[in-house]
Amino acid sequence: MARAAAEMSGGMSPVGEAMQVLARHRDLAWELTKRDLSQRYAGQWLRTFWVVAHALLIMAVYVVVFSFIFGARLRGAGTSEGDYAVYILSGLIPWIAFQESMQKNCQAVTGNASLVKQVVFPIELLPVKGVFASLVTQLIGLAGLVFYSLFKREEFSWMYGMLPVLLVLQTFAMVGAGYILSSVSVYFRDLKDIVQIFGGIGVYLMPVLYPPDWVPPVLQPLLYLNPFSYMVWCYQDVLYLGRFEHPWAWLAFGLLSVGALSAGYRLFRHLKTWFGSAL
Repeated sequence: MARAAAEMSGGMSPVGEAMQVLARHRDLAWELTKRDLSQRYAGQWLRTFWVVAHALLIMAVYVVVFSFIFGARLRGAGTSEGDYAVYILSGLIPWIAFQESMQKNCQAVTGNASLVKQVVFPIELLPVKGVFASLVTQLIGLAGLVFYSLFKREEFSWMYGMLPVLLVLQTFAMVGAGYILSSVSVYFRDLKDIVQIFGGIGVYLMPVLYPPDWVPPVLQPLLYLNPFSYMVWCYQDVLYLGRFEHPWAWLAFGLLSVGALSAGYRLFRHLKTWFGSAL
């Protein structure tokens, strides 16, 4: 079966095949993404407003609490003095989008049984729509964070130009994770509860709320074993530090993202044959 799929794709790699499927059905993927966003605020008059306000309100709370109420500043984290709210949000915004997409994708296949059983529907798009919907919210949050940083620092960092690179790598990682979670959840329904618990505690297991040097030396290796830490360090380089403070994190994040997409699509392609009988 895997050999037949490879022959149909002309020997293309899993990453190339996944990109080809997405490019071929990009209009449908965008329509599914818009439907996902509209369903989130279905029945609400101001649903378009809430798509934007949801991300900005979270940002505003962190900025007010840490920058204005506590007046918290970071020392010894790469700058002599830094805005704690910017440090937190630079890692928190992408993590919120990532964990939201993972929770969505635990039910991407099981929640769309009617579409899965349609022979003509490209079910490879089901995990993708949740990823794109989460990224829309993240883009709004990142735009707000850049605006706030420019207001505070009154200078434009050339590192902002690396944001598209990070977003592409994050998309690869999120889609790869989505393929893994959506396909495994068909056979292991408890996975959604595990992911929900991890989504709640995950922010404390990576350097989002604290710099690594705040962690006892005996526990610091755990940060490097967490693949999400590398994504956070890359975003902190761009949005907080304004320089390549963690070049090894960029290499690791790139390899992990491409590897996740390759492994995830390969697993999804292998398991999708039995989705119809399992649902």
